[in-house]
Formats: sequence, C-alpha cells, structure tokens
Amino acid sequence: MHLSPSPSLSPLSGASGRLPAISAQTALFLDFDGTLADLAPEPDAVLIAPGVIPALLRLSAQLDGALAIVSGRRLADLDAFLSPLQLPLATEHGAQRRDTQGRVISLAEPDLGELAQRATELAAQHDGLRVEIKQAAVALHYRHAPELEALCLQVMQEAAGRTPGVELLRGKFVFEVKPANVSKGSAIKAFMAEPPFSGRLPLFAGDDTTDEAGFAAVQSLGGEGIKVGEGATVAHHRCASPEALRQWLHAAFGGMAKEDNDDAPAAAPESRP
Repeated sequence: MHLSPSPSLSPLSGASGRLPAISAQTALFLDFDGTLADLAPEPDAVLIAPGVIPALLRLSAQLDGALAIVSGRRLADLDAFLSPLQLPLATEHGAQRRDTQGRVISLAEPDLGELAQRATELAAQHDGLRVEIKQAAVALHYRHAPELEALCLQVMQEAAGRTPGVELLRGKFVFEVKPANVSKGSAIKAFMAEPPFSGRLPLFAGDDTTDEAGFAAVQSLGGEGIKVGEGATVAHHRCASPEALRQWLHAAFGGMAKEDNDDAPAAAPESRP
C-alpha cells in the first residue's frame, strides 16, 4: 500500500480571494461534490442548483469543449446528475477518463475484494457508516459517525496494506482506497495533452484534500488552482463556497460573451431608401 503524502500546503490566508478570469483560452476543470454541487448528508442526496447545467453547457460551447469534470464519483453517477450533458469526465480520482470523443479509458484495476469485504463488515457493525464500492476504488464514509474515524482509518489501512498497488486517500469524512498510479492531477495532465484542452491555460476548482494533486498539476502547467472553502492548500486562489463558485461561473460566461461581442465587427449602417 502507498499512503498518499501530504502536500506542502499553505495556510488559510495563503490563497488569494480574487478568482482568475476564464477566457476563450482557458481549459476548465471542476470537481463535483463540494465544488460544483453543495455537499449533502448522503452522496445520493446531492441536488444540482438551478441554472448549473445550462451554465455548463454555455461555458463548454464558449471554450470549444475544453471543460471537464474531475471527481471521485463513478462515471454513471456523474452522468445521472448532469443529464442531459455528456461532458468529458475523469472519475474515481482518475482511474477512468472519458475524452471529448466519448471514449472511456480505464486503467488497470487492483483486486479490491478484501477491502470491500472489510469495509462492508465494519459498516454492518456500526450505524452511521456507509460503504461505496466503485469500479476501481472502495470508499468508507463516516459523516454520520465521526467518533468512529480512528476505527475506520485502522480498518482501511490494514486492508490496504495487504493490497498491492493501492493508496489510501483521506477526504471529508471518508477514507478511500484507489489505484496508486492515478490521481486527479494525472487525469488533468492527460486531458491537457489532447485537443481541445492542449495549448490552453488550465484552471481547476476543488474543495477537498483529494483535489490537491489537481491544483499542483494545473499550476505546474502555468495555470491556477482554486480551493473552495476552508483548509490548507497549495492552490493559488480561494473561493468561499460552492455557491460563490457557481456565481463565478455565471459571471465568467457573461464576461466571455461580452468579449465575443467586443471582438465582433461593427454592423454596417442600415441603408435607407
């Protein structure tokens, strides 16, 4: 097992509150839970705020398709939440990726049978725990039983230690085991090597420790990371909440539309008889 290292994080005051502009040359990457959508008591209870899907559709068109969701969620779950959109996706922290042509690239998957069994057994013994078994990852949620954090960590560490090729991630009230050779950062870099993302400046917004690899990746490519909410981060910028981020997305579309209008040639004078 590989335990994901803690990045060199900046303090709360280290990130700028002024968000970068989205331009026609941006490659935009967005986390889902806690970023695009508000966190919910249960993963299945997430609600998409009104106007989000039309805004994503407009932004994707303005960016010539260079907009992708980068999430720990399963691909089918994201498609259900974002229907009727079919955006490029990196799912399960980069273990799967759907490109702009609709092709799904899946990396080699470790044998997570023992992990799934141990997490399921633990959840059966304690109310408030929830197990999420994905194609290439196993997540143990303890939001409704925070007093069991140490026990959840112990069980997941022990099971992961007996499973080669995996790493343990610590998120918001969740421990998740995934393939060690993938991350949100590696998924973003893969997108950036392909059109329509290649040649653009990447922006990535996320809210959790699992997003730090994405922040580091976009900033290594000359782009910017946006941390949503509190907590230490390597991201250069900070946004107060998912609602504030959604407002930024709406404002960005308006600004880009204005740029397009400003660049358009002036209309010829109306001829009169």
